[in-house]
Amino acid sequence: MNVVVGALVVIAVTSVAIAAMLVVRRRAPDGSYFSDGDRASGVFGVLATGFSVLLGFIIFLAFTSYDQSRAGAEAEALVLVQQVENAQQFPPSVVSKLTGQLICYGRSVVGVEWPRMQDGTIGDAPNPWGLALFETYRGVQPATASQQSAYDKWLDQTSTREEARRDRVHGAVGVIPTQLWIVLFFISAVIFVYMLFFADRGERAVTQGVLMGGVAAVITVMLLLLGSLDQPFHSGVGGLKPVAMERSLRVLDDVVPSLAPGVTPPCDELGRPL
Repeated sequence: MNVVVGALVVIAVTSVAIAAMLVVRRRAPDGSYFSDGDRASGVFGVLATGFSVLLGFIIFLAFTSYDQSRAGAEAEALVLVQQVENAQQFPPSVVSKLTGQLICYGRSVVGVEWPRMQDGTIGDAPNPWGLALFETYRGVQPATASQQSAYDKWLDQTSTREEARRDRVHGAVGVIPTQLWIVLFFISAVIFVYMLFFADRGERAVTQGVLMGGVAAVITVMLLLLGSLDQPFHSGVGGLKPVAMERSLRVLDDVVPSLAPGVTPPCDELGRPL
């Protein structure tokens, strides 16, 4: 999420919570609505502990998915460069074609797939250049021992690249089920209502505002963090960017002219077929 938008959300929610507390405080008795403050604080501790434990577990789940997507993107970018190097061992008739298609694959990840992951429309669609690569190497007939070795290695690298892509795409749809979001917002609402019963006409308005505002701000920030981790592909701070694949493409731009002179990728700069 954008930092400015997140800050505005926190300020808005906190302001509403403080305003609600001050309104309730006008008619609240001295010492709050609870006759036994210690017992009320103990109950609030149970609510807060349950919420924090559940939230911590879900954040761990979301961060695991976030890290899996990041690691998948990096592994995919690394294997792409390795496959370009390996492709140079294939029969000369397919070297240029495979090299160009691999470059287009990388461009497509950056220019086509990444925006679709950010807006959540990636779905189950495969990378079209992955299919083109399959069609190309399927027709290869290794003639020498080195070509056979390169062919076998290519199959392993293709499997690794596809697994890495699956890990990358996995986080684009979010991993937190709707039921958990409902539970989190329900507990947040319960805590908010419970805090209103701590309204005390005998305390200063500033103290009451800080009491409610601190709780509301912390809960809001944690929920925003959870949402950011659950949707790792966004343009805001902390969103995953195609840095690894862009780096691999820059490396290929430097080495391909010497590895495979005259290669012209059959796509534009965004990886769309010409």
